[in-house]
Amino acid sequence: MIDILNAVFDKLYPGLTGKSRDQIIAISEKITFPKGSRIAEKGRRNQYEYILLDGLVRSFLLDQEGEAVTLLFFEKQTVLSPYVTRTCNSVSLINLEALADCHLARIDAGQFEKLIEENLEIREFANTILRQELFRKTNKEIRLISWTGKQRLEQFRKDYSMLENIIPHSMVASYLGITNVSLSRLRKES
Repeated sequence: MIDILNAVFDKLYPGLTGKSRDQIIAISEKITFPKGSRIAEKGRRNQYEYILLDGLVRSFLLDQEGEAVTLLFFEKQTVLSPYVTRTCNSVSLINLEALADCHLARIDAGQFEKLIEENLEIREFANTILRQELFRKTNKEIRLISWTGKQRLEQFRKDYSMLENIIPHSMVASYLGITNVSLSRLRKES
């Protein structure tokens, strides 16, 4: 777990010193979620930060008709949506689902917040994660509003090179904001 966490730190915030890394690692525990299980459920208490060591996760919500709408995908060696952006009063606002067997580093959000308050490097690491989350969500909103379905699919393929061949196409379609029929048509055209 430590090697993978260090790889994540190197990728997201290489300036994080060994001392700061050790502080985060010290409050991390490795957990496993089998494919199909929920890491977090909308409306349920959840007080953790998560670093995806290995596996594949999606965040999603159910629309008014009860259909799952995929918000984001997370591939290995990434940080899942931060606690502060996906909870309100420690209650999850979204669902996080394991799309493959997943190994995660789970960190108590209260303990992590304490580190953020005490350590400027860790605060900058956390702010980097928040900025990335905002960037991803803002770009997705812009694409949904102003890009064609074809453009969105092309960008999806750039962002997630092999994902289209691994997960159900219904998840890809909901992420792109198009119907399964439209996705099928676009895939035939390309």
